[in-house]
Amino acid sequence: MKLETIAIHSPGDMGQAVAGVLAQHGLRVTAALDGRSARTRQLAGQVGIEDLGSLEALVQAADVVLSILVPHQAEAAARDIATAMTATGAAPLYVDCNAIAADTSRRIGAIVAGAGARYVDASIIGPPPRRAGVTRFYAAGPDSHAFAGLARYGLDIRVLDGPLGHASSLKTCYASLTKGLQALGTELLVGARALNLDEPLAEELRLSQPVLYAWLEKSIPNLPAKAHRWVGEMEEHGEAYAAQGLTPKIMEGAAELYRFVADTPIGRETPEEAAERGLEDVIIALAAALPQRPPRLKPRNSSVARRLSCVRSVKASGPFRDPLWSGDMMISFRLARGQVFSLLS
Repeated sequence: MKLETIAIHSPGDMGQAVAGVLAQHGLRVTAALDGRSARTRQLAGQVGIEDLGSLEALVQAADVVLSILVPHQAEAAARDIATAMTATGAAPLYVDCNAIAADTSRRIGAIVAGAGARYVDASIIGPPPRRAGVTRFYAAGPDSHAFAGLARYGLDIRVLDGPLGHASSLKTCYASLTKGLQALGTELLVGARALNLDEPLAEELRLSQPVLYAWLEKSIPNLPAKAHRWVGEMEEHGEAYAAQGLTPKIMEGAAELYRFVADTPIGRETPEEAAERGLEDVIIALAAALPQRPPRLKPRNSSVARRLSCVRSVKASGPFRDPLWSGDMMISFRLARGQVFSLLS
């Protein structure tokens, strides 16, 4: 198929870098920037992306549309592109490169097919391709080899032997490790800081886990400015695992951690605004953004307080089992002016 004009939807950090590679290798690269932010326009201008204004103009000119954006926008973006295709009669090859669940990819494929266009399920592993050899595209589906023609223009594209959704699933399995591990590392390091254990923990990690700790030192400082994009990605990966009968909760927990980071002062910075920080600086900033915990209420009677400390969960006037006790307990109590009057066991 003809490969002359490649549309990028849209030129954020990854999309801009991909566009730059294609433009450097002689292709015309376009985007529809009507209504887009000044930052997006600036990123597009830096690599010579041609602004065609509307999605209708974009699909009419394009041989291939590469969808590269935040995962939670992928399906809505496909609908917008499909509407533009239907309105104009254009049918460029549509390649979804986003970090989405396989089921989401298949739904997007159906949307694109409904507009009369071909679809490729793709994923990107690695950072934005600002240097050679660090970024790989994986592709699946019957039209993957048409997309693989862009390998002649600077992209590393690898076709998987599998159905639509296969490339998205590979991304799920890979990113669950890298971004899941960054979430876990961030959580435990921020937790250690809040508990005033950050220095002894760092010392122990350097001794017993030097390779892992060095990786965290390298990866976490770049995390805050990306966290808002990774919330939806982790949720998509959780859905992918749930579809296989596995728990989505690990990825949901990572999404919640990234949601917290994204809402902090350093998480609201763009990559261009972000100051150069080391691991310790990032952890200190995130720990400072933790919500203040309310003080614990202490019963006035110290003997009662000691007995209450053994009880984690109490259902008033009802039995419960606590792992600290060998049998069931019946507890009844009344509170008046903060005083515990009775505790029967």
